[in-house]
Amino acid sequence: MADQPDLDVEQLLARAVDGVGGEPRSGQLEMTRAVTAAMSGGRHLLVQAGTGTGKSLAYLVPALHHTISDDADSGPVVVATATIALQRQLVDRDLPRLVESIGSALPRTPTFAILKGRRNYLCLQRFHAGPEDEQGELFDGEGKSPSPTSSLGLEMVRLGDWANHTETGDRDELVPGVSERAWGQVAVSARECVGATNCRFGADCFAERARARAMRSDVIVTNHALLAIDAIGEGNVLPEHEIVVIDEAHELIDRVTGAATEELTGAIVERAAARCRRMAADESARLDEAAAALSDVATQLPSGQLLPLPPALVESLELVRDAARAVLGALSSSDSKNAGEPDADGRRKQAYAGVEAVFDTATRMLAASDDDVLWAAHEDRRGVVLRAAPLKVAGLLRAALFSERTTVLTSATLTLGGRFEPVAANLGLGGSEWDGVDVGSPFEHAKQGILYVARHLPPPGRDGITDQTLEEIAGLIEAAGGRTLGLFSSMRAANTAAQVLRPKMDVEILCQGDDSTGELVRKFAAAPSSCLFGTLSLWQGVDVPGASCQLVIVDRIPFPRPDDPLMSARQRAVAEAGGNGFMAVAASHAALLLAQGAGRLLRSRSDRGVVAVLDSRLETARYGSYLRASMPGFWYTTDPAVVRKSLRALDVAAGGKPKPPEVEQPMLDVG
Repeated sequence: MADQPDLDVEQLLARAVDGVGGEPRSGQLEMTRAVTAAMSGGRHLLVQAGTGTGKSLAYLVPALHHTISDDADSGPVVVATATIALQRQLVDRDLPRLVESIGSALPRTPTFAILKGRRNYLCLQRFHAGPEDEQGELFDGEGKSPSPTSSLGLEMVRLGDWANHTETGDRDELVPGVSERAWGQVAVSARECVGATNCRFGADCFAERARARAMRSDVIVTNHALLAIDAIGEGNVLPEHEIVVIDEAHELIDRVTGAATEELTGAIVERAAARCRRMAADESARLDEAAAALSDVATQLPSGQLLPLPPALVESLELVRDAARAVLGALSSSDSKNAGEPDADGRRKQAYAGVEAVFDTATRMLAASDDDVLWAAHEDRRGVVLRAAPLKVAGLLRAALFSERTTVLTSATLTLGGRFEPVAANLGLGGSEWDGVDVGSPFEHAKQGILYVARHLPPPGRDGITDQTLEEIAGLIEAAGGRTLGLFSSMRAANTAAQVLRPKMDVEILCQGDDSTGELVRKFAAAPSSCLFGTLSLWQGVDVPGASCQLVIVDRIPFPRPDDPLMSARQRAVAEAGGNGFMAVAASHAALLLAQGAGRLLRSRSDRGVVAVLDSRLETARYGSYLRASMPGFWYTTDPAVVRKSLRALDVAAGGKPKPPEVEQPMLDVG
């Protein structure tokens, strides 16, 4: 029995925050009220909440209060985050602390669970059936060793040891991890699963156990990808629910696009054929021939959008489609040659699923719908990859998510140009069915940070990073004493900057690709005089408070690449409908990334520093004011002398060596 069952949401928040040694912040309290109203009133809500607001508690407290209340009949609240790492943070840290703090003040103790896609769990049927790859792949040389010696073989041995002891079968608990190829030998997709009732390991299935725990829980924590699969897929992955909270919602469109994108290569078709060779030999040989034809045609395709489909590609896709249809018919109508073997049904189902995916993708590409974008990508490792992606996901989200459930979307960056409307429209939300609330930030951006635009530099071109830009970077890093996160628009630019500046600078320069991103961030945080250069994952994935990150450099406005087929197609579609394709797609994309990149600077209320954008167009172009309005409200300047003075002062305050002043006073409060 709860000791205070009548506590309202604001009192519960106060108790929760007190449990971690604080009191609710104004923005956190405002967000809690807005989320509570949305859940009770059934209106969609967009909440922009800056770093440090405490937004996890601001949506988890109303979620628990709503689902635990005596008159609640809406099922669990689903919380979807951008990544599995953020899922773990909620389940391993935030929710346990919250339940401990407020559980006694609720009618009953709330429960929660994490739920991932089926392929994140070890499949016992697949594991006991043995690896698909030929034995020769597991051994080096002639395979005379009594135990596997190749890298794949050693990974399989370690997987086997772990499989015999794990209680969850969760891939994330296997540390260190294994390659995707090795994991693929012991995991299946939802499409490949034979179903618990048809599997001899169904009673012990790790994925089914995870789903059963989720079915009994008040809060289910998942990720955007699984939410998208549940919303737009044919099967229901999540239990019935009426309320969804989407954290890091600025990434939702990309995640849904990824879930709805399909790809095809000759190798994918060959692998599908190989998996059914013993069960449909004649038909699989036909599929092999179609795979070879597709590979031959694909090598002749130019990179970029395929509009219209070249006749040779149409012919090869038809061969793949028809051969896959024949294999599916053979698998459905004939008995397996290995029917007496254990796991024969599992192998058949997995083989069927692989061929069915090939059939569906070839059929989709041949349809060449106006709602899809088809293109060829030339990759170093995989060769030519054919892809089909939805032109827009707003309709998918509206039909499958917003029309069915009350949705709360939150992020530090949900406004573009200072308005919620662009993001809401891209998501598929109508103007009268949602509310937008910006609860601000606990940071005083104008006092804690400077936004510096290097107006004196020429606009960046297509020939790579210029000597002038490299000189500007060197001067800023020297003034800052290291302490620099360099966010580059391409890996080529990041590598060039690192290679040119390393011999000239007295600070360590780390570059993405030198080690795992997590290890590089750890080294950067541990060594204040170091610098870290990298690309997209660093724009959104670095949280380094304190003196190690007092300068964030952005080499150029992060517009989509001109040859990006999906973005280009979306831009043309807006223009053809009478809108401004550049502003709606390219500028919005850039504004979102700039806001995310600038957000790497201030991670605590004691942080100080500079965001330096080395692209003069942010000051001189007409769209510059729109992009700046999407960024935090830092003090703004184009004067390099002012910026270097402030960086020197910050470096000294953090323990660096004094340097000669360039202006009378720093513009930042460095105390």
